[in-house]
Amino acid sequence: MPATGHVVFAILGDVHPDDPAARLDERVDTWRPDLVRSIGRVWPDRTAAEHAELADRLVAVARAGYAGRPADLRALDERRLAEPDWFQRPDMLGYAAYADRFGGTLAGVAEHTGHLRDLGVTYLHLMPLLTPRPAPNDGGYAVADYRSVRPDLGDVEDLRDLATTLRGEGISLCLDLVLNHVAREHAWAAAARAGDADKRAYFHIHPDRSVPDAFEATVPEVFPDFAPGSFTWDDEVDGWVWTTFHDYQWDLDWGNPDVVCEFAEIVCFLANLGVEVLRLDAIAFLWKRLGTSCQNQPEVHDLTRILRTVARIACPALLFKAEAIVGPADLPAYLGVGDNAGRVSDLAYHNSLMVQLWSMLASRDVRLAAVALQQLPQPPAITSWLTYARCHDDIGWAIDDTDAWRAGLEGAAHRRFLSDWYAGVFPGSWARGLVFQDNPATGDRRISGSLASLAGLESGDPGAVDRILLVHAVILGFGGLPVLWMGDEVGLLNDLGWADDPAHAGDNRWVHRPRMPWDGDRPVVPPGAEPVAAGVRHLLRTRAALPHLHAAHPTETWDPRDPGVLLVVRRAPEGPLLLAANVTDEERWVADDVLHWLGLHSPRLTDAITGARPELRDGAVRLAPYQCAWLYAARG
Repeated sequence: MPATGHVVFAILGDVHPDDPAARLDERVDTWRPDLVRSIGRVWPDRTAAEHAELADRLVAVARAGYAGRPADLRALDERRLAEPDWFQRPDMLGYAAYADRFGGTLAGVAEHTGHLRDLGVTYLHLMPLLTPRPAPNDGGYAVADYRSVRPDLGDVEDLRDLATTLRGEGISLCLDLVLNHVAREHAWAAAARAGDADKRAYFHIHPDRSVPDAFEATVPEVFPDFAPGSFTWDDEVDGWVWTTFHDYQWDLDWGNPDVVCEFAEIVCFLANLGVEVLRLDAIAFLWKRLGTSCQNQPEVHDLTRILRTVARIACPALLFKAEAIVGPADLPAYLGVGDNAGRVSDLAYHNSLMVQLWSMLASRDVRLAAVALQQLPQPPAITSWLTYARCHDDIGWAIDDTDAWRAGLEGAAHRRFLSDWYAGVFPGSWARGLVFQDNPATGDRRISGSLASLAGLESGDPGAVDRILLVHAVILGFGGLPVLWMGDEVGLLNDLGWADDPAHAGDNRWVHRPRMPWDGDRPVVPPGAEPVAAGVRHLLRTRAALPHLHAAHPTETWDPRDPGVLLVVRRAPEGPLLLAANVTDEERWVADDVLHWLGLHSPRLTDAITGARPELRDGAVRLAPYQCAWLYAARG
């Protein structure tokens, strides 16, 4: 059932059905005011005439993008406009992988679509595959050319063919669009180094340390071990270049309208290859403001809105996904708050849920998670959280000190505990992770490791399989678009040979990026992980049939009755669904008052996961150690 906020899109899809030019004009008329409004907020010191001129430039980019859009993708636009909730439905399932580690090449990925189809995958995120600089290149995030593909993977036509193949299987292709920076070898940076004044203005370049020092007083280091500081001296440009991540990644100046127009063209180019979702990488860092952390500034959201508006005109089937791994207080803005509600990204990572999942398992206590998750407002009804337990990156302990205090914890101490626990050095820990980027100055210690190894399968802990399935049940039952990281569906362990490749030897995140072991078109299941593979498939099938898990329905995190049981309620027209997760290794109970409040104290009470009536004692529902139940009142 489409969300109410999508009505305008559905109407536009029905205007002049046999006249594409008229439909394009309708979209321009609808969305151009959004461009002007957003431009005015990003550049308030410019005149109305300048705002209008930039809006005209961007509309021209959108028109050109639509003119070059293949007929089959224009048809996809119309279908998406008619079914605007397509990405919110409970049968949506995401999967993320490196193309070379999943299939070797783009053509190899296409050969393994049978596995994705059998899982029920409808969204495939392939990690950076546009041409990067030579190694080191931050795992592909130092892009040297947005319009070509890594030669070892194929070429642009192979990418187009893969997108077409996936679309034929009902799978939408997601690619990374790195926004904050380009490789030093990118044509723009090369021109700046060669003396091109226009391209030099694409970057933050300073002749001496006065401005960099002023910014560095408040800007935190992202990779203190790899790349201390945020500026790098470059002899060729005779200046200090802003380099947030690595010295070979040059931050772009998004205050320059030419940069915005360049990326608007890139968005249309990738969409016209058949890419249906763009992951906006490092989006939190786009806007620089003295005296701040230079993250999560308001202009970030208006810049996103500008690019999204161009896409709504030129290629409305395209979704934007915000890669904003930020604190809970800053997260909602990436799906839109206030005037931006529903007008920036369509998807955003629910990083807080991921962090709290691992926190609950280590502490065997849900009270911090309940406090933290309750702080997040409902996302706009036409957007969706993207839920996940692991991704390609490390786990940073984004736990708010105030949330920790409310739960009776000291934030820094709890973060230290989590790092120690998942590094396997805390007494009694079953986890086998690696510390990533230990920063003694800030106490920041992140963790690398596969889901199965972090949950205890590598150490042989008897509760590991149940913990792994609990984690999947929570991300699948929370609401939103769940995404599996490659190999988690079969319980792949840490890659113990992660450092054998010299290009990766200094980055232990490759420990959870193993190559997929194939036996024909089926992944090899590690010994002892057979129950993981079977259990995950069962959860995926069960989720797809539950209308309660449509992303437009609100999610409520309830105060816990038992500190070991997480309570999450999904409110749907079909009635409520209660996710109850026992994060301990002991038997626990869902209190009868919870069922009464939800109207679930009924003979029809069913656990969707088991398909059976749950065991009751004095009106309370029994949960086995590490059990997650999806409780609802079955019809009939």
